[in-house]
Amino acid sequence: MRALLCERHGPVRDVAWRDIDDAPAPGPHEITIEIDHASVSHATRLLIEGSYQSRPPLPFVPGTEAVGRIVARGTAVSRLAAGDRVVAVSRWGCYAQRLTLPEYTVYRVPDGLDALTALPVPISYGTAYTALLWRAALQPGDAVLVLGAGSGVGLAAVEIAALLGATVIACASTEAKRQAARQAGAAYALAADADLANQVKACTGGVGADIVFDAVGGPAFEHSVRAAAANARMLSIGFAGGQVPAVPLNLLLVKNIALHGFFYGRYLGWTPADERIVHAPALQRCMHTLLDWARAQRIRPAVTAVYPAADLAAALAALETRRVIGKVALKIK
Repeated sequence: MRALLCERHGPVRDVAWRDIDDAPAPGPHEITIEIDHASVSHATRLLIEGSYQSRPPLPFVPGTEAVGRIVARGTAVSRLAAGDRVVAVSRWGCYAQRLTLPEYTVYRVPDGLDALTALPVPISYGTAYTALLWRAALQPGDAVLVLGAGSGVGLAAVEIAALLGATVIACASTEAKRQAARQAGAAYALAADADLANQVKACTGGVGADIVFDAVGGPAFEHSVRAAAANARMLSIGFAGGQVPAVPLNLLLVKNIALHGFFYGRYLGWTPADERIVHAPALQRCMHTLLDWARAQRIRPAVTAVYPAADLAAALAALETRRVIGKVALKIK
């Protein structure tokens, strides 16, 4: 089969579309998928450069999220069948024509939902849902500040928070991204600048945000601490801006703010312990909810840019220079 192969850690341009051995036959609790599309994320570059939390053994095929059809299943697999359309999360391996992986993070795409629409659900929408509900205990009426609201995970957070009755304040770098956030349900859309705290307080009657959802890091984090209400819950999701922020602990202290670090990858098997099987029941319930919401158009996941499989470097450049709104994908089949 053909796949994007990373033979050594280094620049993304060194990853090449090559012939490799076919995917192995599935074991008892495994399935084999013929992949149509796979998503592109900031973690893709980190995996290739060897700077992610976990390192696949070299050589390896990157890619952590894909949609396709099941072509084979193991003898112990009962909830999925050959021919099912599925969306899957893997530790790596999705930039290949076929992939064999454990069934625990594979989810059937409901009838009536386009497979490409389902592609952003497990990671972007799964991150937003579990962070906001499992970690920050979002309640109707909360004021939720979303940093990086034009990204895939940022727009997912806007949609989910608005759907669940929160007042969403979106923060994004361009007017086009702010408009996309408004269309996704944000009540307010603000620029990412040093005046963020004053703007958020103006939107909340001087109170501030009850929840801050931060996948950006850098200076925006400190601005958001100042924009947070007393007793707020802050979610540090990642550092897409490229800079780990300095945490102003004095402000957290005097405002009684709870800071939650949140690594969604723990539920997906992206830690050395590979805890997929432990979290599978809860995550399957979460995915059932999200995919049903997508089918009913209560949320609207979208892949806004699709690149040929061999153009991974261009896809990553578009993502990292913030030229796209939402999710980026590679066409594999």
